[in-house]
Amino acid sequence: MTDSLEHKLSAILAGVYPAVDTGYLARELVAAMGLAADCPSPSSHRNNWDEKDLVLITYADTIVSPDEKPLQTLQKFLHQRVQGSFSAVHILPFFPYSSDDGFSVIDYLAVNESHGDWPMVTAIASEYRLMADLVINHMSARSRWFENFKKRVEPGRDYFFEAEPTQDLSAVVRPRTSPLLSPVQTVDGVRHVWCTFSEDQVDLNFANPAVLLEFARIIRFYLEQGVQILRLDAVAFLWKVPGTSCIHLQQTHELIKVLRLLVEHHSPDAIIITETNVPNRENLTYFGNANEAHAIYNFSLPPLLINTLVTGNCRHLKTWLMSMPPAQLGTTYLNFIASHDGVGMRPTDGLLSEEEKQQLVDTMQAFGGRLSYRRAADGSDQIYEINIALFDALKGTVSSGPDQWQLQRFVCAHAIMLALEGIPAIYIHSLLGTGNDEARVAHTGRLRSINRSQWQEEALLTALDNPLSHHHQVFTQLQRLITIRRQQPAFHPNATQFTLHLGLQLFGFWRQSLCRRQSLFCIHNISAELQQVSLSDINLIGTDEWVDLLSGNKVTDLNGVLTLAPYQCVWLSNLA
Repeated sequence: MTDSLEHKLSAILAGVYPAVDTGYLARELVAAMGLAADCPSPSSHRNNWDEKDLVLITYADTIVSPDEKPLQTLQKFLHQRVQGSFSAVHILPFFPYSSDDGFSVIDYLAVNESHGDWPMVTAIASEYRLMADLVINHMSARSRWFENFKKRVEPGRDYFFEAEPTQDLSAVVRPRTSPLLSPVQTVDGVRHVWCTFSEDQVDLNFANPAVLLEFARIIRFYLEQGVQILRLDAVAFLWKVPGTSCIHLQQTHELIKVLRLLVEHHSPDAIIITETNVPNRENLTYFGNANEAHAIYNFSLPPLLINTLVTGNCRHLKTWLMSMPPAQLGTTYLNFIASHDGVGMRPTDGLLSEEEKQQLVDTMQAFGGRLSYRRAADGSDQIYEINIALFDALKGTVSSGPDQWQLQRFVCAHAIMLALEGIPAIYIHSLLGTGNDEARVAHTGRLRSINRSQWQEEALLTALDNPLSHHHQVFTQLQRLITIRRQQPAFHPNATQFTLHLGLQLFGFWRQSLCRRQSLFCIHNISAELQQVSLSDINLIGTDEWVDLLSGNKVTDLNGVLTLAPYQCVWLSNLA
Protein backbone atom coordinates (compact mmCIF):
# COMPACT_ATOMS: atom_id res chain seq x y z
CA MET A 1 0.00 0.00 0.00
CA THR A 2 1.48 3.31 -1.08
CA ASP A 3 -0.18 5.14 1.82
CA SER A 4 0.92 2.69 4.52
CA LEU A 5 3.09 3.85 7.39
CA GLU A 6 5.95 1.61 6.27
CA HIS A 7 5.83 3.02 2.74
CA LYS A 8 5.78 6.61 3.99
CA LEU A 9 8.72 5.94 6.31
CA SER A 10 10.70 4.17 3.62
CA ALA A 11 10.23 7.06 1.19
CA ILE A 12 11.56 9.57 3.74
CA LEU A 13 14.39 7.34 4.91
CA ALA A 14 15.64 6.88 1.35
CA GLY A 15 16.80 10.49 1.37
CA VAL A 16 18.66 10.00 4.65
CA TYR A 17 20.18 6.55 4.23
CA PRO A 18 20.72 5.99 0.47
CA ALA A 19 22.92 2.91 1.06
CA VAL A 20 20.46 1.20 3.41
CA ASP A 21 17.50 -1.09 2.70
CA THR A 22 14.97 1.49 3.87
CA GLY A 23 12.04 -0.88 3.49
CA TYR A 24 13.64 -3.14 6.07
CA LEU A 25 14.54 -0.17 8.29
CA ALA A 26 10.96 1.11 8.10
CA ARG A 27 9.64 -2.28 9.21
CA GLU A 28 12.12 -2.32 12.10
CA LEU A 29 10.99 1.15 13.19
CA VAL A 30 7.32 0.17 13.07
CA ALA A 31 8.10 -2.92 15.16
CA ALA A 32 10.20 -0.90 17.62
CA MET A 33 7.18 1.34 18.21
CA GLY A 34 4.90 -1.68 18.70
CA LEU A 35 2.76 -0.70 15.73
CA ALA A 36 0.86 -2.90 13.29
CA ALA A 37 1.94 -2.72 9.67
CA ASP A 38 -1.57 -1.61 8.67
CA CYS A 39 -2.19 0.78 11.58
CA PRO A 40 -4.57 3.60 10.63
CA SER A 41 -3.21 7.04 9.87
CA PRO A 42 -4.25 9.90 12.18
CA SER A 43 -6.25 12.84 10.89
CA SER A 44 -4.10 15.47 9.21
CA HIS A 45 -4.10 19.12 10.30
CA ARG A 46 -5.71 18.26 13.61
CA ASN A 47 -5.25 20.67 16.51
CA ASN A 48 -4.38 18.73 19.66
CA TRP A 49 -4.87 21.86 21.77
CA ASP A 50 -7.25 24.72 22.51
CA GLU A 51 -7.45 27.95 24.52
CA LYS A 52 -7.38 26.04 27.82
CA ASP A 53 -3.89 24.71 27.18
CA LEU A 54 -1.02 26.22 29.16
CA VAL A 55 2.30 24.63 30.07
CA LEU A 56 4.10 24.98 33.39
CA ILE A 57 7.87 24.49 33.02
CA THR A 58 9.77 23.17 36.04
CA TYR A 59 12.59 20.97 37.20
CA ALA A 60 11.59 17.91 39.20
CA ASP A 61 13.41 19.36 42.20
CA THR A 62 12.58 23.06 41.95
CA ILE A 63 10.60 22.64 45.19
CA VAL A 64 12.02 20.33 47.84
CA SER A 65 10.87 19.05 51.21
CA PRO A 66 12.99 17.07 53.68
CA ASP A 67 10.37 14.34 54.11
CA GLU A 68 9.64 13.26 50.53
CA LYS A 69 10.99 12.89 47.01
CA PRO A 70 10.88 16.07 44.89
CA LEU A 71 8.45 14.53 42.39
CA GLN A 72 6.02 13.97 45.27
CA THR A 73 6.52 17.54 46.44
CA LEU A 74 5.91 18.78 42.90
CA GLN A 75 2.68 16.81 42.57
CA LYS A 76 1.48 18.17 45.91
CA PHE A 77 2.26 21.75 44.82
CA LEU A 78 0.37 21.20 41.58
CA HIS A 79 -2.63 19.91 43.54
CA GLN A 80 -2.67 22.62 46.15
CA ARG A 81 -1.62 25.72 44.25
CA VAL A 82 -2.08 25.54 40.47
CA GLN A 83 -4.88 23.05 39.86
CA GLY A 84 -7.12 24.40 37.12
CA SER A 85 -4.50 26.81 35.78
CA PHE A 86 -2.30 24.56 33.65
CA SER A 87 -3.17 21.68 31.37
CA ALA A 88 0.41 20.49 30.89
CA VAL A 89 3.57 20.24 32.96
CA HIS A 90 7.03 20.18 31.41
CA ILE A 91 9.32 18.39 33.84
CA LEU A 92 12.83 19.18 32.67
CA PRO A 93 15.14 16.12 32.38
CA PHE A 94 14.40 13.86 35.33
CA PHE A 95 16.80 11.11 34.27
CA PRO A 96 20.16 10.14 35.81
CA TYR A 97 22.71 12.66 34.53
CA SER A 98 26.32 13.73 34.91
CA SER A 99 26.17 17.50 34.15
CA ASP A 100 24.16 20.44 32.79
CA ASP A 101 21.31 20.01 35.29
CA GLY A 102 19.97 16.94 33.52
CA PHE A 103 20.82 17.51 29.86
CA SER A 104 23.76 15.10 29.96
CA VAL A 105 21.70 11.93 30.25
CA ILE A 106 23.27 8.73 31.58
CA ASP A 107 20.20 6.50 31.18
CA TYR A 108 17.18 7.49 29.08
CA LEU A 109 14.96 4.81 30.60
CA ALA A 110 15.49 5.52 34.30
CA VAL A 111 14.32 8.23 36.70
CA ASN A 112 16.96 9.96 38.79
CA GLU A 113 16.64 8.25 42.18
CA SER A 114 17.10 11.55 43.99
CA HIS A 115 13.95 12.84 42.23
CA GLY A 116 11.74 9.78 42.64
CA ASP A 117 10.63 6.95 40.36
CA TRP A 118 8.47 6.21 37.32
CA PRO A 119 5.24 5.73 39.32
CA MET A 120 5.69 9.28 40.64
CA VAL A 121 6.14 10.54 37.07
CA THR A 122 3.12 8.65 35.77
CA ALA A 123 1.04 9.94 38.69
CA ILE A 124 1.61 13.49 37.40
CA ALA A 125 1.00 12.30 33.83
CA SER A 126 -2.40 10.97 34.91
CA GLU A 127 -3.50 14.50 35.84
CA TYR A 128 -1.65 16.71 33.36
CA ARG A 129 -0.35 16.38 29.84
CA LEU A 130 3.24 15.49 30.64
CA MET A 131 5.95 17.12 28.56
CA ALA A 132 9.37 15.45 28.70
CA ASP A 133 12.70 16.06 27.06
CA LEU A 134 14.03 13.74 24.42
CA VAL A 135 17.69 14.74 24.69
CA ILE A 136 18.34 13.47 21.21
CA ASN A 137 21.52 15.21 20.06
CA HIS A 138 23.97 13.99 22.70
CA MET A 139 24.47 11.69 25.67
CA SER A 140 26.61 11.63 28.79
CA ALA A 141 30.25 10.56 28.53
CA ARG A 142 29.47 8.46 31.62
CA SER A 143 26.68 6.48 29.97
CA ARG A 144 26.82 2.75 29.27
CA TRP A 145 26.65 3.43 25.55
CA PHE A 146 29.74 5.60 25.72
CA GLU A 147 31.58 3.08 27.89
CA ASN A 148 30.82 0.52 25.20
CA PHE A 149 32.04 2.99 22.58
CA LYS A 150 35.41 3.10 24.35
CA LYS A 151 35.45 -0.70 24.66
CA ARG A 152 34.38 -0.99 20.97
CA VAL A 153 31.44 -3.28 21.77
CA GLU A 154 27.69 -3.12 21.17
CA PRO A 155 25.43 -1.40 21.94
CA GLY A 156 27.38 1.82 21.57
CA ARG A 157 30.40 0.98 19.42
CA ASP A 158 29.30 3.22 16.54
CA TYR A 159 26.70 5.30 18.38
CA PHE A 160 28.77 8.50 18.69
CA PHE A 161 29.95 10.89 16.00
CA GLU A 162 33.66 11.08 15.28
CA ALA A 163 35.81 13.43 13.23
CA GLU A 164 39.49 14.14 12.74
CA PRO A 165 41.21 17.32 13.94
CA THR A 166 42.74 17.60 10.45
CA GLN A 167 39.30 18.07 8.87
CA ASP A 168 38.10 21.56 8.02
CA LEU A 169 35.45 22.23 10.64
CA SER A 170 35.56 26.02 10.40
CA ALA A 171 32.00 26.27 9.00
CA VAL A 172 30.41 24.47 11.96
CA VAL A 173 27.93 26.66 13.84
CA ARG A 174 28.72 26.56 17.57
CA PRO A 175 26.51 27.35 20.56
CA ARG A 176 29.48 27.22 22.94
CA THR A 177 33.13 28.27 23.20
CA SER A 178 34.39 24.84 24.28
CA PRO A 179 36.41 22.65 21.85
CA LEU A 180 34.26 20.88 19.24
CA LEU A 181 36.27 17.66 19.31
CA SER A 182 37.27 15.78 22.43
CA PRO A 183 40.04 13.11 22.37
CA VAL A 184 38.97 9.84 23.98
CA GLN A 185 41.12 6.78 24.67
CA THR A 186 39.50 3.59 23.35
CA VAL A 187 40.79 0.04 22.99
CA ASP A 188 41.46 0.94 19.35
CA GLY A 189 43.47 4.03 20.28
CA VAL A 190 42.55 7.70 20.54
CA ARG A 191 39.28 8.71 18.89
CA HIS A 192 38.03 12.29 18.54
CA VAL A 193 34.35 12.55 19.40
CA TRP A 194 32.08 15.45 18.45
CA CYS A 195 30.85 17.56 21.37
CA THR A 196 28.51 20.38 20.33
CA PHE A 197 27.90 21.50 23.93
CA SER A 198 30.58 20.08 26.25
CA GLU A 199 33.05 17.23 26.51
CA ASP A 200 30.61 15.48 28.85
CA GLN A 201 27.84 15.69 26.22
CA VAL A 202 28.96 13.55 23.31
CA ASP A 203 26.98 13.84 20.08
CA LEU A 204 25.17 10.76 18.85
CA ASN A 205 25.74 9.40 15.36
CA PHE A 206 22.41 9.25 13.54
CA ALA A 207 24.22 8.23 10.37
CA ASN A 208 24.07 4.82 12.05
CA PRO A 209 20.43 3.66 11.66
CA ALA A 210 20.81 1.62 14.86
CA VAL A 211 20.78 4.92 16.81
CA LEU A 212 17.47 5.90 15.21
CA LEU A 213 16.04 2.51 16.18
CA GLU A 214 17.21 2.99 19.76
CA PHE A 215 15.38 6.30 19.94
CA ALA A 216 12.21 4.79 18.50
CA ARG A 217 12.25 2.35 21.44
CA ILE A 218 12.91 5.19 23.88
CA ILE A 219 10.03 7.25 22.46
CA ARG A 220 7.68 4.28 22.72
CA PHE A 221 8.68 3.81 26.35
CA TYR A 222 8.04 7.49 27.14
CA LEU A 223 4.62 7.40 25.48
CA GLU A 224 3.73 4.28 27.47
CA GLN A 225 4.69 6.10 30.69
CA GLY A 226 2.16 8.81 29.91
CA VAL A 227 4.33 11.39 28.14
CA GLN A 228 2.16 13.25 25.64
CA ILE A 229 4.49 16.06 24.60
CA LEU A 230 8.02 15.33 23.41
CA ARG A 231 10.52 18.19 23.42
CA LEU A 232 13.32 17.47 20.94
CA ASP A 233 16.27 19.10 22.68
CA ALA A 234 18.96 20.75 20.51
CA VAL A 235 17.58 18.89 17.50
CA ALA A 236 18.96 21.42 14.98
CA PHE A 237 22.45 19.94 15.43
CA LEU A 238 21.36 16.31 14.93
CA TRP A 239 23.06 15.52 11.60
CA LYS A 240 26.70 16.32 10.90
CA VAL A 241 28.62 16.59 7.63
CA PRO A 242 32.14 17.99 8.11
CA GLY A 243 32.70 20.91 5.78
CA THR A 244 29.16 22.21 6.33
CA SER A 245 27.53 24.29 9.08
CA CYS A 246 26.23 21.06 10.69
CA ILE A 247 23.01 22.81 11.68
CA HIS A 248 19.55 22.53 10.06
CA LEU A 249 20.82 19.95 7.56
CA GLN A 250 18.10 18.37 5.42
CA GLN A 251 18.67 14.97 7.01
CA THR A 252 17.70 16.49 10.35
CA HIS A 253 14.39 17.70 8.94
CA GLU A 254 13.74 14.30 7.36
CA LEU A 255 14.36 12.48 10.64
CA ILE A 256 11.93 14.81 12.43
CA LYS A 257 9.33 13.78 9.84
CA VAL A 258 10.08 10.15 10.65
CA LEU A 259 9.69 10.74 14.38
CA ARG A 260 6.43 12.62 13.88
CA LEU A 261 4.98 9.77 11.81
CA LEU A 262 5.95 7.23 14.44
CA VAL A 263 4.62 9.31 17.35
CA GLU A 264 1.29 10.26 15.80
CA HIS A 265 0.58 6.67 14.69
CA HIS A 266 1.32 5.39 18.18
CA SER A 267 -0.44 8.19 20.10
CA PRO A 268 -2.61 10.46 17.91
CA ASP A 269 -3.01 12.98 20.74
CA ALA A 270 0.75 13.33 21.36
CA ILE A 271 2.76 16.22 19.94
CA ILE A 272 6.38 16.94 19.08
CA ILE A 273 8.00 20.30 19.91
CA THR A 274 11.37 21.30 18.47
CA GLU A 275 13.79 23.32 20.58
CA THR A 276 15.91 25.37 18.19
CA ASN A 277 17.47 28.50 19.68
CA VAL A 278 18.29 30.13 16.33
CA PRO A 279 17.33 33.17 14.23
CA ASN A 280 13.61 33.44 13.53
CA ARG A 281 13.60 32.47 9.84
CA GLU A 282 15.62 29.34 10.58
CA ASN A 283 13.32 28.44 13.45
CA LEU A 284 10.20 28.59 11.27
CA THR A 285 11.54 25.87 8.98
CA TYR A 286 10.86 23.26 11.66
CA PHE A 287 7.15 23.37 10.90
CA GLY A 288 7.97 21.79 7.54
CA ASN A 289 4.74 21.52 5.60
CA ALA A 290 2.82 20.68 8.77
CA ASN A 291 4.73 17.38 8.75
CA GLU A 292 7.63 18.10 11.13
CA ALA A 293 7.10 19.73 14.53
CA HIS A 294 3.57 20.15 15.81
CA ALA A 295 4.89 23.18 17.70
CA ILE A 296 8.06 25.27 17.70
CA TYR A 297 9.45 27.41 20.50
CA ASN A 298 8.89 31.10 19.72
CA PHE A 299 12.50 31.99 20.51
CA SER A 300 12.41 35.58 19.27
CA LEU A 301 9.64 36.53 21.68
CA PRO A 302 11.65 36.67 24.97
CA PRO A 303 14.40 39.09 23.87
CA LEU A 304 12.04 41.24 21.80
CA LEU A 305 9.44 41.53 24.55
CA ILE A 306 12.05 42.30 27.21
CA ASN A 307 13.59 44.89 24.88
CA THR A 308 10.15 46.43 24.29
CA LEU A 309 9.41 46.81 27.98
CA VAL A 310 12.79 48.20 29.02
CA THR A 311 12.87 50.71 26.13
CA GLY A 312 9.17 51.66 26.19
CA ASN A 313 9.11 51.22 22.40
CA CYS A 314 7.28 48.37 20.64
CA ARG A 315 8.48 49.06 17.07
CA HIS A 316 10.57 45.91 16.72
CA LEU A 317 8.07 43.67 18.50
CA LYS A 318 5.29 44.96 16.25
CA THR A 319 7.36 44.55 13.08
CA TRP A 320 8.24 40.99 14.07
CA LEU A 321 4.63 40.10 14.90
CA MET A 322 3.45 41.34 11.52
CA SER A 323 6.06 39.15 9.81
CA MET A 324 5.09 35.94 11.60
CA PRO A 325 3.07 33.57 9.41
CA PRO A 326 -0.09 32.11 10.91
CA ALA A 327 0.61 28.51 11.86
CA GLN A 328 -1.19 25.94 9.71
CA LEU A 329 -3.90 23.90 11.40
CA GLY A 330 -2.17 21.03 13.13
CA THR A 331 0.78 23.24 14.06
CA THR A 332 1.26 26.09 16.50
CA TYR A 333 3.79 28.23 18.35
CA LEU A 334 4.93 27.59 21.90
CA ASN A 335 5.15 31.04 23.45
CA PHE A 336 7.43 31.66 26.40
CA ILE A 337 9.38 34.57 27.87
CA ALA A 338 11.47 32.72 30.44
CA SER A 339 12.89 29.23 30.76
CA HIS A 340 15.61 27.26 32.50
CA ASP A 341 18.03 28.67 29.92
CA GLY A 342 18.98 32.28 29.40
CA VAL A 343 17.52 34.87 27.04
CA GLY A 344 18.82 33.79 23.64
CA MET A 345 20.44 36.52 21.55
CA ARG A 346 20.77 34.64 18.25
CA PRO A 347 17.00 34.92 17.70
CA THR A 348 17.42 38.72 17.57
CA ASP A 349 19.62 38.49 14.46
CA GLY A 350 17.96 40.56 11.75
CA LEU A 351 15.46 41.95 14.25
CA LEU A 352 17.60 44.26 16.42
CA SER A 353 20.60 46.31 15.31
CA GLU A 354 23.99 45.64 16.86
CA GLU A 355 23.66 48.88 18.84
CA GLU A 356 20.22 47.85 20.13
CA LYS A 357 21.51 44.41 21.10
CA GLN A 358 24.36 45.99 23.04
CA GLN A 359 21.96 48.38 24.78
CA LEU A 360 19.83 45.42 25.85
CA VAL A 361 22.89 43.52 27.06
CA ASP A 362 24.16 46.52 29.02
CA THR A 363 20.75 47.01 30.67
CA MET A 364 20.47 43.34 31.64
CA GLN A 365 23.97 43.41 33.13
CA ALA A 366 22.99 46.48 35.13
CA PHE A 367 20.04 44.44 36.48
CA GLY A 368 22.34 41.60 37.58
CA GLY A 369 22.46 39.52 34.40
CA ARG A 370 25.45 37.49 33.23
CA LEU A 371 26.58 36.66 29.69
CA SER A 372 27.26 33.31 28.02
CA TYR A 373 29.17 33.16 24.75
CA ARG A 374 29.45 31.04 21.62
CA ARG A 375 32.35 30.62 19.21
CA ALA A 376 31.67 32.22 15.82
CA ALA A 377 33.03 30.94 12.51
CA ASP A 378 35.69 33.67 12.48
CA GLY A 379 36.98 32.44 15.84
CA SER A 380 35.55 35.33 17.83
CA ASP A 381 33.32 34.88 20.88
CA GLN A 382 29.85 36.33 20.53
CA ILE A 383 27.06 36.67 23.11
CA TYR A 384 24.85 33.58 22.94
CA GLU A 385 22.46 34.32 25.78
CA ILE A 386 21.83 36.58 28.75
CA ASN A 387 21.53 34.70 32.03
CA ILE A 388 19.02 36.48 34.24
CA ALA A 389 15.74 35.84 36.07
CA LEU A 390 12.85 37.45 34.21
CA PHE A 391 11.56 39.23 37.31
CA ASP A 392 14.88 41.11 37.62
CA ALA A 393 15.20 41.59 33.85
CA LEU A 394 12.09 43.79 34.07
CA LYS A 395 13.02 45.76 37.19
CA GLY A 396 13.49 49.02 35.30
CA THR A 397 14.14 50.74 31.99
CA VAL A 398 17.05 51.65 29.77
CA SER A 399 16.69 55.34 30.50
CA SER A 400 15.87 55.35 34.22
CA GLY A 401 17.24 52.11 35.64
CA PRO A 402 15.32 50.33 38.42
CA ASP A 403 11.97 51.94 39.22
CA GLN A 404 8.66 51.37 41.01
CA TRP A 405 6.98 49.59 38.08
CA GLN A 406 8.72 46.20 38.28
CA LEU A 407 5.62 44.19 39.22
CA GLN A 408 3.36 45.95 36.70
CA ARG A 409 5.95 45.57 33.93
CA PHE A 410 6.35 41.88 34.75
CA VAL A 411 2.60 41.22 34.69
CA CYS A 412 2.27 43.19 31.44
CA ALA A 413 4.87 40.92 29.83
CA HIS A 414 2.81 37.87 30.74
CA ALA A 415 -0.47 39.43 29.62
CA ILE A 416 1.05 39.97 26.18
CA MET A 417 2.44 36.44 26.01
CA LEU A 418 -0.81 34.86 27.18
CA ALA A 419 -2.80 36.67 24.50
CA LEU A 420 -0.61 35.90 21.47
CA GLU A 421 -1.27 33.21 18.89
CA GLY A 422 0.12 29.93 20.23
CA ILE A 423 0.26 27.86 23.41
CA PRO A 424 1.65 29.78 26.41
CA ALA A 425 4.35 28.23 28.59
CA ILE A 426 5.30 29.78 31.94
CA TYR A 427 8.52 28.96 33.78
CA ILE A 428 7.80 28.14 37.41
CA HIS A 429 10.24 30.80 38.65
CA SER A 430 8.24 33.42 36.75
CA LEU A 431 5.03 32.16 38.35
CA LEU A 432 6.73 32.45 41.73
CA GLY A 433 8.44 35.79 41.08
CA THR A 434 11.89 34.34 41.82
CA GLY A 435 14.76 36.78 41.30
CA ASN A 436 18.43 36.34 40.43
CA ASP A 437 20.02 33.58 42.51
CA GLU A 438 23.57 34.85 42.98
CA ALA A 439 24.27 32.32 45.74
CA ARG A 440 23.48 29.41 43.42
CA VAL A 441 25.80 30.79 40.73
CA ALA A 442 28.58 31.03 43.32
CA HIS A 443 27.86 27.49 44.51
CA THR A 444 27.72 25.79 41.09
CA GLY A 445 30.06 28.03 39.12
CA ARG A 446 27.52 27.96 36.25
CA LEU A 447 25.94 31.17 34.97
CA ARG A 448 22.62 29.53 34.10
CA SER A 449 22.15 28.72 37.78
CA ILE A 450 21.08 32.36 38.27
CA ASN A 451 17.63 31.32 37.02
CA ARG A 452 17.53 27.78 38.41
CA SER A 453 16.76 28.41 42.06
CA GLN A 454 15.61 25.67 44.39
CA TRP A 455 12.88 26.50 46.88
CA GLN A 456 12.36 24.84 50.24
CA GLU A 457 8.66 24.02 50.30
CA GLU A 458 7.98 25.64 53.68
CA ALA A 459 9.71 28.89 52.71
CA LEU A 460 7.87 29.00 49.38
CA LEU A 461 4.43 28.47 50.88
CA THR A 462 5.15 31.13 53.51
CA ALA A 463 6.10 33.61 50.78
CA LEU A 464 3.06 32.76 48.65
CA ASP A 465 0.72 33.17 51.61
CA ASN A 466 2.09 36.56 52.64
CA PRO A 467 0.00 39.30 50.93
CA LEU A 468 2.89 41.76 51.34
CA SER A 469 5.33 39.47 49.51
CA HIS A 470 5.99 40.18 45.85
CA HIS A 471 5.91 36.40 45.34
CA HIS A 472 2.27 36.40 46.49
CA GLN A 473 1.45 39.39 44.28
CA VAL A 474 3.07 37.87 41.20
CA PHE A 475 1.47 34.47 41.79
CA THR A 476 -2.05 35.77 42.34
CA GLN A 477 -1.95 38.23 39.43
CA LEU A 478 -0.61 35.69 36.96
CA GLN A 479 -3.13 33.11 38.16
CA ARG A 480 -5.92 35.62 37.54
CA LEU A 481 -4.68 36.33 34.01
CA ILE A 482 -4.48 32.61 33.31
CA THR A 483 -8.02 32.00 34.59
CA ILE A 484 -9.44 34.70 32.32
CA ARG A 485 -7.36 33.58 29.35
CA ARG A 486 -8.56 29.98 29.50
CA GLN A 487 -12.20 31.06 29.11
CA GLN A 488 -11.77 32.91 25.80
CA PRO A 489 -12.34 31.07 22.48
CA ALA A 490 -10.49 33.93 20.73
CA PHE A 491 -7.32 32.80 22.54
CA HIS A 492 -7.35 29.41 20.82
CA PRO A 493 -3.72 28.89 19.70
CA ASN A 494 -4.81 28.95 16.05
CA ALA A 495 -7.34 31.79 16.27
CA THR A 496 -6.92 34.69 13.85
CA GLN A 497 -4.46 37.41 14.83
CA PHE A 498 -3.88 40.86 13.34
CA THR A 499 -1.47 43.52 14.58
CA LEU A 500 -2.88 46.93 15.56
CA HIS A 501 -1.11 50.21 14.83
CA LEU A 502 -1.44 52.33 17.94
CA GLY A 503 1.90 54.11 18.09
CA LEU A 504 5.13 52.99 19.73
CA GLN A 505 4.03 52.96 23.38
CA LEU A 506 0.90 50.86 22.90
CA PHE A 507 1.32 47.28 21.69
CA GLY A 508 -1.92 45.82 20.43
CA PHE A 509 -3.37 43.02 18.36
CA TRP A 510 -6.78 41.58 17.53
CA ARG A 511 -7.80 37.96 18.02
CA GLN A 512 -10.91 36.30 16.61
CA SER A 513 -12.22 32.86 17.58
CA LEU A 514 -12.25 30.07 15.00
CA CYS A 515 -16.06 30.24 14.87
CA ARG A 516 -15.79 34.05 14.49
CA ARG A 517 -18.16 34.73 17.38
CA GLN A 518 -15.66 36.35 19.75
CA SER A 519 -13.43 39.30 18.97
CA LEU A 520 -10.73 40.37 21.41
CA PHE A 521 -8.71 43.56 21.19
CA CYS A 522 -5.58 43.21 23.32
CA ILE A 523 -3.95 46.56 24.08
CA HIS A 524 -0.93 46.95 26.35
CA ASN A 525 0.81 50.09 27.54
CA ILE A 526 4.47 49.10 27.37
CA SER A 527 5.72 52.40 28.80
CA ALA A 528 6.09 54.02 32.22
CA GLU A 529 3.87 56.90 31.07
CA LEU A 530 0.09 57.20 30.89
CA GLN A 531 -1.17 56.51 27.35
CA GLN A 532 -4.45 57.17 25.55
CA VAL A 533 -6.04 55.60 22.49
CA SER A 534 -9.17 56.61 20.64
CA LEU A 535 -11.67 53.76 20.52
CA SER A 536 -12.78 54.94 17.09
CA ASP A 537 -9.31 53.90 15.82
CA ILE A 538 -9.94 50.31 16.92
CA ASN A 539 -13.23 49.90 15.03
CA LEU A 540 -15.35 48.20 17.68
CA ILE A 541 -18.52 46.81 16.10
CA GLY A 542 -21.33 49.11 17.17
CA THR A 543 -23.98 46.42 17.48
CA ASP A 544 -21.93 44.49 20.06
CA GLU A 545 -21.42 45.20 23.73
CA TRP A 546 -17.78 45.48 24.76
CA VAL A 547 -16.12 44.88 28.11
CA ASP A 548 -12.54 44.85 29.35
CA LEU A 549 -12.08 41.32 30.67
CA LEU A 550 -9.27 42.40 33.00
CA SER A 551 -11.01 45.26 34.79
CA GLY A 552 -14.64 44.37 34.19
CA ASN A 553 -15.30 47.88 32.85
CA LYS A 554 -17.84 48.15 30.04
CA VAL A 555 -17.30 50.39 27.03
CA THR A 556 -20.09 52.97 27.04
CA ASP A 557 -18.86 55.26 24.25
CA LEU A 558 -17.45 53.60 21.13
CA ASN A 559 -15.99 56.94 20.09
CA GLY A 560 -14.48 57.65 23.48
CA VAL A 561 -10.89 57.58 24.67
CA LEU A 562 -9.27 54.66 26.44
CA THR A 563 -6.71 55.71 29.06
CA LEU A 564 -4.09 53.21 30.19
CA ALA A 565 -1.87 53.62 33.25
CA PRO A 566 1.79 52.61 33.00
CA TYR A 567 1.98 48.94 31.92
CA GLN A 568 -1.78 48.53 32.12
CA CYS A 569 -3.32 45.90 29.85
CA VAL A 570 -6.81 45.84 28.37
CA TRP A 571 -8.54 42.84 26.77
CA LEU A 572 -11.67 44.23 25.09
CA SER A 573 -14.17 41.47 24.27
CA ASN A 574 -17.60 41.39 22.71
CA LEU A 575 -18.39 38.29 24.79
CA ALA A 576 -18.24 38.50 28.56
